[in-house]
Amino acid sequence: MKVLNFGSLNIDYTYRLDHIVKPGETTSSKKLEIFPGGKGLNQSIALAKAGLDVYHAGMIGKDGAFLREICQSNGVHTSYIKEVDEATGNAVIQVSDDGQNSIILFAGANRKLTEDYIDKVLEQFEHGDILLLQNEVNMLDYLIDQGKKRGMKIVLNPSPYDRNIERCDLRKVDLFFVNEVEAGQITGKSRAEEMLWIMREMYPESGIVLTLGDKGAYYSDRTITYYQEAFKVDAIDTTAAGDTFTGYFLASYINDQSGKKALMKAAVASSMAVERKGAAVSIPCKEEVEIRLQTIE
Repeated sequence: MKVLNFGSLNIDYTYRLDHIVKPGETTSSKKLEIFPGGKGLNQSIALAKAGLDVYHAGMIGKDGAFLREICQSNGVHTSYIKEVDEATGNAVIQVSDDGQNSIILFAGANRKLTEDYIDKVLEQFEHGDILLLQNEVNMLDYLIDQGKKRGMKIVLNPSPYDRNIERCDLRKVDLFFVNEVEAGQITGKSRAEEMLWIMREMYPESGIVLTLGDKGAYYSDRTITYYQEAFKVDAIDTTAAGDTFTGYFLASYINDQSGKKALMKAAVASSMAVERKGAAVSIPCKEEVEIRLQTIE
């Protein structure tokens, strides 16, 4: 079984501030740092650091060659990453002193996928392989449909939630990763238990991972529901917390660990990521997570 992550690759411009800028406010940043990022890249690196064999597909511009190198250096297969005549996607990220963040995305090359490119990549995968997706690339509905036709298991993080998600047949998704904002947008509810219950009603054949930040996370499928508390740490930067959680949960789940064990490992890994600056560079390796787990179990 192989894992294909068809996802974004971004250059993150991260500004350090006292607080997130308010509407109409102008302020000076304390520092500008440039990091590799994008939900796709972050999740691929998290999967690789968690010990999984992962292939990444997506588009970059000439300015994004270093993103391919970052993926390679972290153990991600990059032969399906394609360079196009368009600026690499990027993000403007504000990070406040208390570790909160605000993000503006520019899609750039991430939105240049074509049917021909998608088909050629998917031809290299088969029934039972996993297709991991987020909503920072175009043609998401086509990716879901074609992946499902090939018998691949569809894993979706519908972020950011917009009309592109509404065009997709989400009944074809085998496993969802949603935070409380996305779950609220899908269900129209605000309480975690209600959101989980409604999603279970809407997609009875799907597994659902619902993350709630410092309030913990749930995993639910047609037979069981688990809850995992968040681990309390001093947060420096929460930018890659969700992507780290996704990568470590999926890697553990694929390796036949229960949803309960996968939740705990993912919670530990994401708590370690927020203790560090940056997105992809903040994701801990498998050995670090195992050492931290030994202090908890």
